[in-house]
Amino acid sequence: MAKSDKNPDGNLQPMINDKHYQSPLSARYASKEMSYLFSPHHKFTVWRKLWIALAKAQQICGLPITDAQIKSLLKHVDDVDIAKAEEHERLVRHDVMAHIHAYGEQCPEAKGIIHLGATSCYVTDNGDLLQMREALKLIRNKTIQVIRQLQPFAAQYAHLSCLSYTHFQAAQPTTVGKRACLWLQDFLIDLKDIEHAIEEIHFLGVKGATGTQASFLSLFQGDHHKVKQLETLVAKEMGFNRVLSISGQTYTRKQDIRVAATLASLASSAHKFATDIRLLAHLKEIEEPFAEKQVGSSAMPYKRNPMRSERICGLSRFLISLNENALYTEATQWLERTLDDSANRRLYIPEMFLTADAILNLLCNVTADLVVHPKMIEKHLNEELPFLATEQILMEAVKSGKDRQQVHERLRIHSLDTSKQIKEHGQPNDLFQRIAKDTAIGFTLQQIQELARPEHFIGRSVEQVHSFLNDEVAPVLHRYQEIKPISSPVHV
Repeated sequence: MAKSDKNPDGNLQPMINDKHYQSPLSARYASKEMSYLFSPHHKFTVWRKLWIALAKAQQICGLPITDAQIKSLLKHVDDVDIAKAEEHERLVRHDVMAHIHAYGEQCPEAKGIIHLGATSCYVTDNGDLLQMREALKLIRNKTIQVIRQLQPFAAQYAHLSCLSYTHFQAAQPTTVGKRACLWLQDFLIDLKDIEHAIEEIHFLGVKGATGTQASFLSLFQGDHHKVKQLETLVAKEMGFNRVLSISGQTYTRKQDIRVAATLASLASSAHKFATDIRLLAHLKEIEEPFAEKQVGSSAMPYKRNPMRSERICGLSRFLISLNENALYTEATQWLERTLDDSANRRLYIPEMFLTADAILNLLCNVTADLVVHPKMIEKHLNEELPFLATEQILMEAVKSGKDRQQVHERLRIHSLDTSKQIKEHGQPNDLFQRIAKDTAIGFTLQQIQELARPEHFIGRSVEQVHSFLNDEVAPVLHRYQEIKPISSPVHV
């Protein structure tokens, strides 16, 4: 894309054309920052930076490359004429050669030393690694933002008792804050995996046509030390301190698998979180933010559909599916390389990052303004608490001298009768009243209600929340305190 297609802050604007297909990821969901990282302009600027790094290193290692040639390359590094490159590609049918010609026409004095000794994968593979590393850092920063926003939410609601669910059936109570910590824990694991993926990216380096570095060895008259020095200098110039020792023509696609698996794992956490919000929205306990003018349904005016959470789930499923693509690509790399990975990777690498970015934009938006309805939470808890309290009542009855088996049978009969009235006749839960009237059990209604206070059933939920936030979340947020808060507006 030509320089004139940039907006004032240097990012590329999407080219609106209603007669051509546009990916919803770039046109609708992903941020400008992530879209730019995988834009043609950025991709080909990265290629040019790699060519400059190679020329600089070759000059240091003794090849006859002049300062004027390098200066010329630097002058035009950002001035990518994509239209001119496309003209060349129609003739030569090779994208890298097309861009070498286009760059050379802008820098005629340096034309002869661009791409010296290199094969196409020098720019395509190393370029992919540079783009992925930048994109992973953006993904990392947005994951941190999600954690930052869930942390105070969990702390605020650490004491708010709520009904928990296993199999989406009523289970022993927990707290809203404890439930939020389950989400937080998953995102903390994702953050650690993202950091690991960033650290483990190895530069392909300067390996030549089949990974043997034969072309570079020839350039340096058989001097192995110079070839190793060349690769170290290029890697350092591009910000890498880890270089693959062994490669074919390409870097091992295991690197793509690691990255894809990390993003797919993030997607699974996002899907779980968003599904929980959708279920809780149905229960009217917790909801995602709902804009003042937002329309839930074109037919039903009252609807408040959890559209952001639904979109998170939809995008997450797509991202999870791309993980399989990376596995197939690695599996089908014949010998030193085969080109059937090229078109495939042009699709799935940008798509998986744009999708992860879109998911995180939504997560940042939703976690910033979760809406909690304590009265509905209390209502649902109170509806089920009498059944949950029967074990506590049984224990206290035994302590007071009652026969355990007799009391158990009386509680079983009352529970079944109450359940039948609720399910078949829509009656309120009057189990406590039934138990209070049963002299065989021997407790007043006041005593039963005291035994059934919600805080008696949440175990160490509150303590677990505080320990988790202090011991695990706080150190992570402190480590990343210099990363500025991210604004991720969701426009549609």
